[in-house]
Amino acid sequence: MEKENKDTEKEKNIERKEQKEPVQTKEEVKKHEKTLKQSKSTGSKGIVHIYSSKNNTIVHITDITGSETISRVSGGMVTKADRLKGAPFQGMLAAQKAAEEAKKKGIDEVDIRIRAPGGHKQINLGKGVQPAIKAISREGLKIDIIEEVTPIVHGYVRRKGGRRGRRL
Repeated sequence: MEKENKDTEKEKNIERKEQKEPVQTKEEVKKHEKTLKQSKSTGSKGIVHIYSSKNNTIVHITDITGSETISRVSGGMVTKADRLKGAPFQGMLAAQKAAEEAKKKGIDEVDIRIRAPGGHKQINLGKGVQPAIKAISREGLKIDIIEEVTPIVHGYVRRKGGRRGRRL
């Protein structure tokens, strides 16, 4: 009688295990593996704001909303000489440093917004923009969109300095 009880208990345990772990078909297993791969590959997206004037290049990486700063590096942070802040090499170094910080924080896809001083000031981009974009792509960040967001005057904007101008 004891043997019969043990046999029935074993059968019940086997049934319980079968209920907990349902058998999956090959198609279900493949679908599950695909979803796991997709979840691993999708990182977060950010926006790279590159401000480049004649005298400086600033690379500022934010989240997709633009409200939270992830990294901000300028040409002056990577060089000792003030006259070199706007140079192409410093733009590249600033972009490399900012991209490394962003990758550490989980950003792997970016949109790029390029800006010159604009308004009634300089409308042309500085020398540091193109090396900065190249450095970002070489660092391993996927670039989606590159757009220029330089403010352009539509009408008239009065220069600073008053009616008689700047007096030396």
